[in-house]
Amino acid sequence: MNKNVILLKNLMLSTSQWNSYKYCKDKKKRGRIIGNTIGYSVLYIMLMAYSFANCIGLGIFGLADAIPTLCAVIISALALVFTFLKTNGYLFNFKEYDMLMSLPYEPKSIAACKFMYMYLNSLPWYLSVSFSMMIVYGIYGKPMILAYPVWIILTLFLPIIPMLAASFVGFLIAKIGSHFRNKTIAQTVVTILIILAAFGSRFFLEDMVRSNKAEDVMKEVYDTTGKMGRLYIPGKWFSDSILEMSIPSMLLLIGVSVILFTIIFIVVGRSYRKINSALKSQSAARDFKMSQQKSKNVINAIAFKEFKRMTGSTTYMTNAGVGLIMCALAGVAILFIDVDELLMKMLVDAPIVITKEMIHPAIPLFIHFFVGMIATTAFTLSLEGKNFWIVKSLPISKKTLYHGKMIFDLYLTVPFMLFATITFSISMKVPFVNAVLYVIAGLVLCAFSSAWGMVCGIKHMKLDWENEVEIIKQGAAVTIYLLPNMFITMGLIVLAVYLGTMISATIITVILILIVAVLAALSYMRVNALSKE
Repeated sequence: MNKNVILLKNLMLSTSQWNSYKYCKDKKKRGRIIGNTIGYSVLYIMLMAYSFANCIGLGIFGLADAIPTLCAVIISALALVFTFLKTNGYLFNFKEYDMLMSLPYEPKSIAACKFMYMYLNSLPWYLSVSFSMMIVYGIYGKPMILAYPVWIILTLFLPIIPMLAASFVGFLIAKIGSHFRNKTIAQTVVTILIILAAFGSRFFLEDMVRSNKAEDVMKEVYDTTGKMGRLYIPGKWFSDSILEMSIPSMLLLIGVSVILFTIIFIVVGRSYRKINSALKSQSAARDFKMSQQKSKNVINAIAFKEFKRMTGSTTYMTNAGVGLIMCALAGVAILFIDVDELLMKMLVDAPIVITKEMIHPAIPLFIHFFVGMIATTAFTLSLEGKNFWIVKSLPISKKTLYHGKMIFDLYLTVPFMLFATITFSISMKVPFVNAVLYVIAGLVLCAFSSAWGMVCGIKHMKLDWENEVEIIKQGAAVTIYLLPNMFITMGLIVLAVYLGTMISATIITVILILIVAVLAALSYMRVNALSKE
């Protein structure tokens, strides 16, 4: 067997849930694996249903020819985002670097295997989109039988080019960051700037959402998809391969993917060892002076330790910081925006007129959507990894440890919440009493997120991880915290705006505070109960 295949196989086996379930005898761990599998299956089904629903409209209006291009664009966009967010943890500064580099492999081979490992882990997401769209295209497009195997085979190559592009950008970020004294901060700043630039870009379908006619919407999607197909060449190759059975397009998509893969990892391989070594090294200050040591409260000491852990990990800082920075930017932007004019543009042709006073009750929920996007408590316990036994050996109780991590999360989120709440209240001319209530609502929401995230982190703790990306971005605790929190918050924002058309904002906010305070108290009590187990 090719030695690169052996390396990739062992990378997959070391993190395989099925492999763990097959050989593990711990019933609790086996139960968590089953729960994780069910959870991810539900997510795949939801993604398939979403993709299926998006394509049915095109099929109904006789625009099925746009489905292959749309499929290529969506898969490529997912691949670009997923890879960009994971590159630092998978390709650079990863935990098992010293062990892998001591094996008889060239640096470019290790980098390529880590890339393929990242590709295989993300492949179920791409296949979920592709298969659901292929089914709809088969129903409405009625292609020849050969189109189905071609679709499936080319789907395996579709994500490679955008993944290579994202990996190369990640390589450049790592290369730039490795030259700075504080490498983690430098990498994090560059990464967050690129993420925010992506969020700030205009959407292709900006004009489409203002139309209220289904057929016009579908035609707009068709035209937009055609434009994207012409701009994104791999999407055009995929579309031509399906619609016209173009052999040159098939060969171009496969050949270019393979050639780019080879070229990029030759380039990456030349600096791979140097960049990883630089990222894992630490700089010492020349003017360092020993000063008096200060004693800290135990809980604050744990919070400070967590702060140091965060600033030592680009993945941690990026994941915990994006929502907070977006919250701060929204807080600044709202001071320069005419909210009434914005509402008029967004709700043109709406059956009812919505004023800014009606959306006042949604302010704390909107801010929480960013601030509570990820609670650090959902993954910090798992992040201790194989060093958790050291933490357990310290003369502190589990309760104190959990409280310290929750306090750090509050130290991180509350200042951003306060800033955004104040600026939103000023810009939207919120009465003083209501502004105070919004601050209280923001505080209880932050407390709930921190406590509920800790419950998720304790119940779904995973210490035997190989890469911190598995915990911070893909962990069961993060998924269980993130998805319900995100969808429920979005639903509550809509509900608050709806109730704001009928009920006083003060009453809505008081009810929200009471409900969230009860949930926060229950979560906190659950954390204390779990600390005794």
